[in-house]
Amino acid sequence: MKVICITSSTSAGLEQILPWIYYHKVIGVTNFFLFVEGKAASPLVSKVLESIPNVKLIHRTKELEEQQAKSRAWNETWLSIFFYKPCNHELFVKQSLNMEMAIVMAQEAHMEWIVHLDTDELIYPAGTSEYSLRQLLTDIPEDIDTVVFPNYESSVERDDIQEPFSEVSMFKKNFDHLTKETYFANYKESSRGNPNYFLTYSNGKSAARVQKHLRPHGAHRWHNYMKTPKELKLDEAAVLHYSYTKFSDLTSRRDRCRCKPTKEVVERCFMLDFDRAAFIIASTVSQEEMLNWYREHVVWTDKDLNMKLMKTGILTRIYAPMVIIQGLKEVGVFSSLISSVQKSLSKDTFSSSNEAINNSSNAIDAMSGVSSRKNGKKQPRMTFSNVLEATNISRDKDTNLWAMPPLPAPTMEKIDSYI
Repeated sequence: MKVICITSSTSAGLEQILPWIYYHKVIGVTNFFLFVEGKAASPLVSKVLESIPNVKLIHRTKELEEQQAKSRAWNETWLSIFFYKPCNHELFVKQSLNMEMAIVMAQEAHMEWIVHLDTDELIYPAGTSEYSLRQLLTDIPEDIDTVVFPNYESSVERDDIQEPFSEVSMFKKNFDHLTKETYFANYKESSRGNPNYFLTYSNGKSAARVQKHLRPHGAHRWHNYMKTPKELKLDEAAVLHYSYTKFSDLTSRRDRCRCKPTKEVVERCFMLDFDRAAFIIASTVSQEEMLNWYREHVVWTDKDLNMKLMKTGILTRIYAPMVIIQGLKEVGVFSSLISSVQKSLSKDTFSSSNEAINNSSNAIDAMSGVSSRKNGKKQPRMTFSNVLEATNISRDKDTNLWAMPPLPAPTMEKIDSYI
C-alpha cells in the first residue's frame, strides 16, 4: 500500500480545510503536513485540525523562522530570484521553505510520495478504476521520480458561490489535455478578454517519490540536489484549481498584500497578469464596480458559449468531488468532529473564543444543493505521456536551475515554444 502525504501552507478556515482533508483521505492520502497561519492557526481551528489522525500542524513561530533562515536554499541560486520581493514572491519562498521541511517530516514518517497542494486545489485521479490516488501512484513505473498533474481551472457560473468544493462543477481543461488545434481554435473565446487562457497558473502541481536529496523546485515541482529527476506528465489525472471562485476572493487576496495599486508596483508584487489586474480593481473601485468586473471577467454567464466550449472539450463537468464532499457532510463527518472538539473545551475557553469554530461550522452546515448526478462517461484507461527528463543540462549545474514559478498558459504569440 502506497503511503502518501500532502503538504500545504494555508491560512484558510475550517469550512475550506476540513472538506479538503477528508476528500483527499477518501482518495488515498494518509498524512498531512500543514503550515498554518491566520484563521488556520487560531487556537480552536488548530484544535479541530489536530484532532484528525495523521494531521500535523506547523505554526509560523519565531523558532520556525529562525530554523528556516538556516536553510540551504538561501545559499542556492535556484530560489534566489524570488528573494526579498513582496507578496506573491514572498509567499513562493515561504512555500518552498515549508516544502523543504515537509520532506524531512515525510522521510521520518516513512512516506513514499509527497504532494504539494494549496487548500483551494483538489487532486482528480481520473483514469483509475477506483477513483484512487493510491492506485494511480502504485501504477507509476519504478524509475519515475516525479509525476505532474496538469491543472484544470474552475469556471464559476454564479457570483454568489460560498462553498466552491460543493457548488462548482465546471472546469476549463489544461492545454496538456487538449489537442493543439482545439486549444488555439478556441483560445479567444475561452479567454473572454482576460490576459490569458487561465486566470492564474497553468503549469500544474507535482508529486514526488520521497528519496534522498529531494528538494522543492518552487511550489509547482520537486527536484533533486544530486540528479536530474525523471518526470512523467499524466494524460488524464489532474489538479482541480478553484481559482477566484468567490467574489470575496478579490478582497481577501488584496488584503494579503500591501503593495500600491499601480501598474509599475504590482509588476513586482504579482507574477501573473490576472492577479495584477484583480489587485488593482479590488484596491481602486467601489464594491458595485468590483462586482461588475468580477461578473465580466470571472463568471461564466453565457450559456450558449459554455455549451459550445463544452462540445469542443475546452470545458468539462466534474461531479466526483461534489458528491464525495456532500456524502461526507450528510453522514456528519465535519459537524461531529467540530462538536466533539467543542465539548472537549472548557466552558470558560469555549464561551470566550468559540466564534472561529462556530463560523466554520455554520459554513459547513450551509453546504447544500449539490448535484448527485454522476459523470456518465466510461472511466478512461490510464495512460502516460512519454517520460521526459526535467532538464538536459549536466549534473554539476543541476542545483542551480531556477525554481519553477506559476506560469501562464501558452498564448497565440508563443505557440512555437510549446510545440
